[in-house]
Amino acid sequence: MVSLVPSLTEAIAETVPEVLVGVTDWCTRPVGLDLPRIGGTKNPALDRVLALTPDLVIANEEENRAPDLDALRTAGVEVLVTEVRDVPHAFRELARVLAACGANRRPRWLDEAEEAWWAPRPEPAATAVVPIWRRPWMVLGRDTFAGDVLARLGVRNLFGDHPERYPRIPLDGLRDAGPDLVVLPDEPYRFTAADGPEAFPGLPCALLSGRHLTWYGPSLAEAPRVLGEALRAALR
Repeated sequence: MVSLVPSLTEAIAETVPEVLVGVTDWCTRPVGLDLPRIGGTKNPALDRVLALTPDLVIANEEENRAPDLDALRTAGVEVLVTEVRDVPHAFRELARVLAACGANRRPRWLDEAEEAWWAPRPEPAATAVVPIWRRPWMVLGRDTFAGDVLARLGVRNLFGDHPERYPRIPLDGLRDAGPDLVVLPDEPYRFTAADGPEAFPGLPCALLSGRHLTWYGPSLAEAPRVLGEALRAALR
């Protein structure tokens, strides 16, 4: 298998590591992963992928570009494309990917992750804007996995009903939305204490682990605790 999705790479490597023959440059988990690199998620070197002669390429409908996946299919490679819009969907897709990779039993980490998220969605305790990029400013909109993660932690995305999934909103529009909180993950844009909060004076900012907010894999087991602690600290 070749994985073009960092979170799915981690899931496969933690479950059936022997099947992986290539991963992207952005596949950083598990730590110490030593496999051939085939480029980025948006710009994979297709010749490198084909040289590895995989039985299957694992992809995602928003992380990978359709023309690249079509080119792989044209070359005779089977491509499994995942689609994840919320937490329950993530668990279904993880099970599908692992089965396609030949896992003969359900991994313990997947059970632990589902248990961590078993509670029903709470009433919102805070509202937030969630930038994922700047120059230009882009935020989470409708039907996103990260938006559902936040909702299950009591944070309502103020742009969750926007017609677009990742709309461009001017900075003034983000401030004028009247959030209780600004959520700043460290991916895809790497927001830090010195890059992001200064744009929202007077508003609490939660600097979150992008792996726990946007990845669907083993990190889901600890995500409620890690993200919850960071959100509560920002709202104190």
